[in-house]
Amino acid sequence: MSMTAKATGTFSSFDGTNIYYEVRGDGPPLIMAYGIGCLTNHWTQQIRYFSQKYTTIVFDYRAHHKSEMPASRENLNIDSLAQDVKSLLDHLSLEKVSLWGHSFGVQVAVRVFDMYPDRIHNLVLINGFVSNPMQGMFGNEIASSFFRLFKEGYRYLPETFSFLWKASINNPIAIQLSALAGGFNLHLTSFKDIEVYARGIASMDLNSFLTLFDNMMSYDGKPVLDRIHVPTLIIGGKKDSVTPQAVQEELHRRIRSSQLLMVPYGSHCTQLDMPDLVNLKIEQFLSSLPF
Repeated sequence: MSMTAKATGTFSSFDGTNIYYEVRGDGPPLIMAYGIGCLTNHWTQQIRYFSQKYTTIVFDYRAHHKSEMPASRENLNIDSLAQDVKSLLDHLSLEKVSLWGHSFGVQVAVRVFDMYPDRIHNLVLINGFVSNPMQGMFGNEIASSFFRLFKEGYRYLPETFSFLWKASINNPIAIQLSALAGGFNLHLTSFKDIEVYARGIASMDLNSFLTLFDNMMSYDGKPVLDRIHVPTLIIGGKKDSVTPQAVQEELHRRIRSSQLLMVPYGSHCTQLDMPDLVNLKIEQFLSSLPF
């Protein structure tokens, strides 16, 4: 299946920050929000499949890749990202959309619903979380402790830690370790996709990444879950140690009338691991809804 031709553009968001987006296909609109530091290639298999019958829209978060850095770092947070999504809908004259999120993108999607519920027709939440994902990650507090240590080191030695950041992420060993930790399934996901992700996250301004990551850790969207009334599909990976099955089951319990699919052998990127299964389940979900 070939990729549908894309149209690209930028728009000025609420604070003047220019946000980059891509549009493909024709039909009911689907907007896809990726994980923190990720790229739109994390949605490649879904874009290729769904742009045959839908309008697929991807965009870069502020301070990510082809979008601008905000003039004020006070506008580098989840609320600002949610306002960017709303501005994107306004720019494209879209009344309601199917909003998808992967990983950190689920926090973003839930915050968009919280702020602009009338603009959301349905939600697709993949390997996501709505509160601090570092707490208890891998069954311990090592990840949280490492982040605090790294952030403190960057405060005193920004150039040194920026160098270490780029060097470590681009190291093939680091990619292997991320896979072993449940971030990717190297038996199912193309290594090229993982390398593209590594290059993308290494290209980010470290200060911006840490600022947004800190905001991600402090945001708690659990109270919003009980208020979500739109059809919601939740997809998780049974081999995901980053956002494990218990996290997906909690989302399922708290979101009324939600559906849950746990993908066998799925890592933290089930949409890359098993795109055919994920795409089929999403298509069945969307086909059951009048749009």
